[in-house]
Amino acid sequence: MKKIVIADDEHKIIMTLEYAFKKAGYEVFIARDGSEVLELLKTEIPDMILLDIMMPNVDGYSTLAEIKKDKNLDKTKVIFLSAKTGEADVKKGLELGADAYITKPYSIKKLTERVEELLR
Repeated sequence: MKKIVIADDEHKIIMTLEYAFKKAGYEVFIARDGSEVLELLKTEIPDMILLDIMMPNVDGYSTLAEIKKDKNLDKTKVIFLSAKTGEADVKKGLELGADAYITKPYSIKKLTERVEELLR
């Protein structure tokens, strides 16, 4: 079973994505900020991380920078899900090594398809 981490500080988004990905057959892990993601990654190696950028404590950019330092996570894909829609934000996210950058609001169906595509 593929493992996915959903990192967002908005409860509604977490609940919606958790439901959608569990229904699609994923083992789902939840984090409410970057520090929770980094703590979780000490014990789990997910296939995919859906990462919000604007979160308390440790933001998505800093979280991804830490993820990229960990050789155990080389095969883990990361998609930024963000309300930051500026060209500079998208560029920064991709330059940091994100596999995709999807702006909010987004279609759950399209997001699920993108995740499947990246994990093939």
